[in-house]
Amino acid sequence: MPLQAFASTLGLALGALAICPAHAQNRVANYGFGQPGTASYEHFSFWTNNGRRTDVQYAYGKDRQDTQLRYAGLGRLNGQRCFKVQFPNRRTLYLVPNGNTLRVSTASGGTPKTFAWEYEGPVNGVGTNCSVCVADATAAMQLLRKHYLR
Repeated sequence: MPLQAFASTLGLALGALAICPAHAQNRVANYGFGQPGTASYEHFSFWTNNGRRTDVQYAYGKDRQDTQLRYAGLGRLNGQRCFKVQFPNRRTLYLVPNGNTLRVSTASGGTPKTFAWEYEGPVNGVGTNCSVCVADATAAMQLLRKHYLR
């Protein structure tokens, strides 16, 4: 291939990357409560894209029933800064970062559930690598504090 044709092809390829850089910028922090595969299991996924908060997903139960939540802004719960998420039926949850865990309550005075960062990836070489998942509990909390608690 002549050098000019190669440069043109390379330019097109780089242009295509510039048009869709967002895919490479997706990040997700996953938090869970309870044991996966059981009826009492609950899971949150907090997504960002290009450094901006995007989606919040909630899953629960043995079969992981999924629901898309809406970010409902900042707030205070029992004197602590928090952010709120809302279900389609307008039920609101209050999420308070606490160290590397996330305390989730339905209202002031309610008993919170403590959600911990969940690793998404291969275990003992079995499973699929999650390229968009944050690497550890510290990175997950940094994502939440930077994109959801501001």
